[in-house]
Amino acid sequence: MDILYIVMPAYNEEDNIVDVISSWYPILEGKDPASRLVIADSGSVDRTHDLLEQFKLDHPQLEILSNTGKQHGPKVIALYDYAIKQGADFIFQTDSDGQTLPEEFDTFWQMRNGYKGIFGHRVVRGDGKSRAFVEKVVCFLIKCYFHVKVPDANAPFRLMHAKTVAKYLYKLDKDYNLPNIMMTTYFVHYGEEYAFREVTFRPRQGGTNSINIKKIVKIGWKALGDFRRLKKAM
Repeated sequence: MDILYIVMPAYNEEDNIVDVISSWYPILEGKDPASRLVIADSGSVDRTHDLLEQFKLDHPQLEILSNTGKQHGPKVIALYDYAIKQGADFIFQTDSDGQTLPEEFDTFWQMRNGYKGIFGHRVVRGDGKSRAFVEKVVCFLIKCYFHVKVPDANAPFRLMHAKTVAKYLYKLDKDYNLPNIMMTTYFVHYGEEYAFREVTFRPRQGGTNSINIKKIVKIGWKALGDFRRLKKAM
C-alpha cells in the first residue's frame, strides 16, 4: 500500500485543532500502517501544543514537529522534508484552521496514480474578497515571471508524489515564505503531470488568522525579489 503523510502547519489554533485533526485522522484508515498525520506546531503561545499532545496519547499515527520555524512557509518546508525523509510515497498538505474538508480528499486519492501533483482550486472563497484578490495577483505575477498559467497557486489542499516534491523542495531556502506557490510553479513549469480540481474553502472555523493583509503585502514585496532569483536558477 502507499504511504501517505498528511501534513499541516499550526500556530495558535486552540479553537480549531482538535476538530481539525479529529476529522482528518480517519483518512489514514485503510492506508499503509506507516502513514502519518504530522502537525508542525512551533511558536504557539496558546493551548495548541497541549491539545496535540493529549490527542496523540490515543492516536499513534499523529506526530508533532515542534522544532521548525515559527512562520507558515518554513513549517511547510520542514513538513515536506520530514515526510520525504520518513519514506512517504504521497504527501497531502492542508492547513489546520478548518477551511478545507476531509470529505473531498478521496477524489484526489483516487486520482493519485495518474498525476504527480493534484492541486485544489478555490473557485469560491470563504476567507474574503481581499484574499481572493491577492491570489489573483499572485497568479498574474507567476505568469509574468515564470510564464506559467495556473488558476490557484497557493491552495492548502494538494496531493503530491513525494519523489516529485523532493526534486524541487531543495531549490528553496529553509525559511522561504511561499513554498506552495513555488511548488505549484515548479510542477507546471517543468511539465510534471498535474491537475487542478475545485475544492471547498470555508471561512476560518475559529480563532484569528495570524497573517493579515499588511503582512501579506510585506511578504509579497519580498517575493518579487525572490521570484527574480528563483527564475534565474531555473
